Amino acid sequence: MSKPTNISMQEVWQQDRDHYIHPWTDFSTFKETGSMVLADSDNVHVVDGDGNRYLDGIGGLWCVNIGYGREEMAQAIAEQVRQIPYYSCFGHHTTVPAAKLAAKLAELAPGNLNHVFYGCGGSVANDTAVRIIHFYFNQLGQKSKKKIISRIDGYHGSTYMAMSITGVKFDHIGFDIEEQLVHHISCPNPYRRPAGQSLEDFCNEKVQELEDKILELGPAKVAAFFAEPIMGAGGVIVPPEGYHQKILAVCRKYGVLYVSDEVVTAFGRLGHMFASEAEFGIVPDIITCAKGLTSGYLPLGATILSDEIYEVISKPQADGAIFTHGFTYSGHPVSCAAGLKNIEIMEREQLCDQVRDMGAYFEAQLKTLLDLPIVGDVRGRKFMMCIENVADKETKALIDPKARVGNRIADHCQARGLIVRPLAHMNVLSPPLTLTKEHIDFMIATLRESIEATVQELRSEGFL
Repeated sequence: MSKPTNISMQEVWQQDRDHYIHPWTDFSTFKETGSMVLADSDNVHVVDGDGNRYLDGIGGLWCVNIGYGREEMAQAIAEQVRQIPYYSCFGHHTTVPAAKLAAKLAELAPGNLNHVFYGCGGSVANDTAVRIIHFYFNQLGQKSKKKIISRIDGYHGSTYMAMSITGVKFDHIGFDIEEQLVHHISCPNPYRRPAGQSLEDFCNEKVQELEDKILELGPAKVAAFFAEPIMGAGGVIVPPEGYHQKILAVCRKYGVLYVSDEVVTAFGRLGHMFASEAEFGIVPDIITCAKGLTSGYLPLGATILSDEIYEVISKPQADGAIFTHGFTYSGHPVSCAAGLKNIEIMEREQLCDQVRDMGAYFEAQLKTLLDLPIVGDVRGRKFMMCIENVADKETKALIDPKARVGNRIADHCQARGLIVRPLAHMNVLSPPLTLTKEHIDFMIATLRESIEATVQELRSEGFL
């Protein structure tokens, strides 16, 4: 790694602050603090404009699975740019990478999910799922089946429809969402279940809630249920054992399509190329994916459909009618080439096996932090983990939001050379899949020091 030369980082910082509208910006501080400029990277580390080196504990944003700075990835991208950087895939044109990647995804996906529609990311993959689901039921003559059910604290993207499906209420503040089409049921968070309630009863209660919601809305009006195998941005919520299987059975009972949002969980984060069947025992009707599909090297998302859905939507709806859904960059050949190379690297280096091995160690080491006074829960699986901080471990009461405990811990970690993601009172970890035991040990030691420093501050300021 080397710091870029002949670049004024102060000038870059100023240009960014003055002109770049960032996603999820905290405008109460941004105009004063601006952004940390990242200038270089290698494997699991990134380097800022001042040359400071950090272990990236969040994998960019759940996505840099094969690690940074892969030369063979750069070569694959450059080679495709030289061959054919772009051509429209509308109608009856295609490119070699788009076709080959679609076949590879069909091979990797569970069951008979054999048909791939490309977009530019997870939000678009979920929007595409909604449009295709509505089109599918229209083709079947069931034109009233339109409503979507998802879960409180589920995250499905930030386009208008994907954010409407998202159940993280904080993300809706000040924005409009579609409230007639989309309905939410409770989050299946075992940590927050009522005292004394068994996991089995809690699970059955949440499953019954879905059935009750379908009956309330009317089965003839409910088209699909959207769920992440493990909730990501809503706090890394792992549902109780058997939850997804029971939910799928309810969907089948009422002719509701099950969409598994694997934007985060696919391509190794849980130790499998896809987690729906391998980790949770279900074969959904649709899988949406992105992020780890290219390890973040280029934007790409995919909506993967079952044979049954494709059979219906691939028939002309009327004389002269065509399937009028798609984007300029659907099946972009350079992005698809990156996806193919990414999967090749993962398979050759057996990264899923490594995640199952190192992920178990990561989980165990993170749980050693439960002895700290504010760490109420450590949850997740493999390389998708969350620390939830509380004021009282017995009551699970939260620390005053004004304390910004997640941000404090993240700031202390960053000062010590580790980037973690703050989510309100929580901290999320989703590192590159190439992590070693030494990297994990550094992360745990840094988190411990940072949480201890945060506890001292909270006590001195009267928050604890």
